[in-house]
Amino acid sequence: MKDSTAFPPSIAWIHIGDLHMDEADGWAARPRLQAIVEELNAHAREADFVYLPGDNANHATPAQYAAITEALAPLALSWRVIPGDHDFEGGSLAAYEAAFAPAQRPEHEVIAGHRCIFVDVVGSGAGGPDFRLNSHHRHRIARQLALAEAAGELPLVFMHCYPGDLAADGEALAQLFADARVPFVDTGHTHYNELLNDGAVVYGATRSTAQIEEGGGMPGFSVVCVHDGVPSWRFRPLGACWPHVQIVAPCDLRLVTRASQPRQVPRPGVVRVVARRFGAADAPMMATLDDATPQPMRASAPGFWEIDLPVDAPGLHRIDVSCGRAADSVEVLVRAADGVPRRGPLVAPGHACHAIGAWPVAGIDGLQLGPNRNGGDW
Repeated sequence: MKDSTAFPPSIAWIHIGDLHMDEADGWAARPRLQAIVEELNAHAREADFVYLPGDNANHATPAQYAAITEALAPLALSWRVIPGDHDFEGGSLAAYEAAFAPAQRPEHEVIAGHRCIFVDVVGSGAGGPDFRLNSHHRHRIARQLALAEAAGELPLVFMHCYPGDLAADGEALAQLFADARVPFVDTGHTHYNELLNDGAVVYGATRSTAQIEEGGGMPGFSVVCVHDGVPSWRFRPLGACWPHVQIVAPCDLRLVTRASQPRQVPRPGVVRVVARRFGAADAPMMATLDDATPQPMRASAPGFWEIDLPVDAPGLHRIDVSCGRAADSVEVLVRAADGVPRRGPLVAPGHACHAIGAWPVAGIDGLQLGPNRNGGDW
């Protein structure tokens, strides 16, 4: 795992949604996974790792796991995997554990200055979507969050479902994440692209690779970044043009959880904009504030560009960054220190009721078309 802790702590990973690898659908996930691996090898080696969020093999058979590991074999990036309820078919994770090496399924790992906590929510349940934590998992999560604070590391959590989907103790778990100031929890299970913001923590989910009802059935993957505690998330359809441009600071208004922090809600004056680019390009990186003239950004570290923009007026401002045809944008709330939004106690933390809704720039249509909300029965 490479060290990307240069200025300030920043991490980026690629989320490949629930594979549901299965011969019954003609191995639909296999060529899609192979194509994703080819794209990542060609354009996104700057990412820190690749993440598979569970429901990897649709029926937890050795043949299905073999198809996954064979497709992943050429991947240049390290990858990490967690189990989902489909990996627990038959009431055991034995086939899952036999398929993936321990290094690919750690319980925790420090990556680029972030303590990544990988959670099993299925092994203690009764099968299917009976998501639970046993006492070992609860204590381990609390210990890892405490170790992150003691070491000055940012904690990140990877689990198959939202805390609100747990059969028990989900709200307590989400409160634990909130108290530990976890900036992002990455999940699977939904089959559709979605972001939640419960007021303290941002949760993300990426559409399935094989079982897709949204976006015309287009597979893809998401690029998740956390830069100095600021989360950003973008979905890339498979075959979209490169490079990939993503604004990692300041925070989009939809993802603000710490309004008192200037890196999330900047103060009037100079606002530093930071973007990451994945993939080579000849075109310059350009930034635009509202509808003003685009200005060139400066390279600040490998893969990073930045610019200081004067934003004197409080209120909502749009920042665009482009590199040729590649582009990204955020809506940034600028407020004086005595005018930042105030939030009360959390209500239903970690629950899907906090979905931010449609966000076309990020690749979210907000329709929740999947087997777990409004879609069909897979």
